[in-house]
Amino acid sequence: MSSSDDDTLMAAYAQGDAAAFEQLYERHRQALYRFVRRLLGSAHAAQTDEVFQDTWLRVVQARSRWQPQGASFRTWLFTLAHHRAIDLLRKSGREVAIDAFEGEDGEPWQPDTAAWQHWPAPAAAALQGDELAFWRRAGERLLSCLDELPLAQRSAFLLHHDDGLSLDDVARALEVGFETAKTRLRYAMSKLRTCMGAYLAPESR
Repeated sequence: MSSSDDDTLMAAYAQGDAAAFEQLYERHRQALYRFVRRLLGSAHAAQTDEVFQDTWLRVVQARSRWQPQGASFRTWLFTLAHHRAIDLLRKSGREVAIDAFEGEDGEPWQPDTAAWQHWPAPAAAALQGDELAFWRRAGERLLSCLDELPLAQRSAFLLHHDDGLSLDDVARALEVGFETAKTRLRYAMSKLRTCMGAYLAPESR
């Protein structure tokens, strides 16, 4: 069953095949853990394991009634994780806004810290022999910038650019309309470019 698709594996698990669940877990655990970790941000990193484990527990609890209904297992899985993360953030006392226009009050958005203006050219970094350090620093900066995004926009960015979901699937996972998902993603990219010192590549059309 190693080549079975997710729907087949989930159906087998619903019939009591524990090995099918193990395959699903191995197939998606790394991407799900990364999504949860980055969605919660640095302030709630310690709760990553809790949300990750609770998400899989919900998969187990829903196995007998799960139906694809147009969404892939992966999209459904990330929807469960998103719900659980929001629950945790709200219980922690954090106000969780889910408006696509959060932070768009007519004033140009600025990151909490100054935009990074000291990027070396990648070619020059390679010549100096510190290309790995350069890209590690870039990755750390991006994660810091992600922390500053409103949750709704951070979710859309992570699902689309980090986990490879189509915009249709992003909308399904976030349970919003297609245009809302597209708007959240556009705002996220705009803010990340500002925070990264306009280093990110232009958004593809």
